[in-house]
Amino acid sequence: MGWKGVKNALPTKGLSLWSSRRKASRNNLVAEEKNQSGYSTHSVYFSGASGTSTPTTSALDTSLNQMFDKLRDDSKDEKNTLGLDTTMAYLGDLGVNIENAELLVVMELLQAPSVGEITRKGFVDGWKVSGAATRQAHVSHIKSLVSSLSTDPAYFRKVYRHTFVASKEPTQKALNLEIATVYWNVLFSPPGWEWKTKNQDWLQLWLKFLEEKWTRSVNRDMWNQILEFATKSMADESLSFWNEDGAWPSVIDDFVAWCKERGIGKSETMDLDA
Repeated sequence: MGWKGVKNALPTKGLSLWSSRRKASRNNLVAEEKNQSGYSTHSVYFSGASGTSTPTTSALDTSLNQMFDKLRDDSKDEKNTLGLDTTMAYLGDLGVNIENAELLVVMELLQAPSVGEITRKGFVDGWKVSGAATRQAHVSHIKSLVSSLSTDPAYFRKVYRHTFVASKEPTQKALNLEIATVYWNVLFSPPGWEWKTKNQDWLQLWLKFLEEKWTRSVNRDMWNQILEFATKSMADESLSFWNEDGAWPSVIDDFVAWCKERGIGKSETMDLDA
């Protein structure tokens, strides 16, 4: 799949090893997409047999499959999968910023099995459901989704949860802590949903806590519960919603205790005085 070998060059570290490859691959992609008549092969992708911009479902299926085949590099990609280099070239062609949460938006939209890989089924189904029948419509749809990350909690949750699936190795049930930390940084920073309140930068506090106190991997439950905790802390930075008898995972209990030691959140003394 290609992604395993570049896990140490994740988005917040710049993806420097991808930059030159992406530029070269994108140039090749544009050149290959020119057919003998001088029109881009995207024209097949843009419209149905009638020439309208809203093809029928069957015409859209055909167009999207043809587009997928045009994107494929026969020397590198399997029949029904776009590998890392091809995926990055494709995202670059759409103007997707692969150094922030825009990358994860597309991965969720196309139900990518791993970051840096797109399947034919995910490509066709994702764009078909979106109703986007042209390349420009795809670009616009992605921009709309990206803008929704910080304003639509339900949509952010979808992207957040799919990130766990796409960022772990297929044979593993948990994420390496370093990788999870990178994706938390990406998801909880613009254009994602900022985990920050008037008086506290919760993301930085969380990352500092992990650096000091946590060495284990991150399973699905922990990943999902962090979002639940983040949501509640955004509404109540005193952390009064937390209690020892709650169903939070132990790592969150430890984080709350760590915060209180630093005067962050409502202390036990405050509770008694109240």
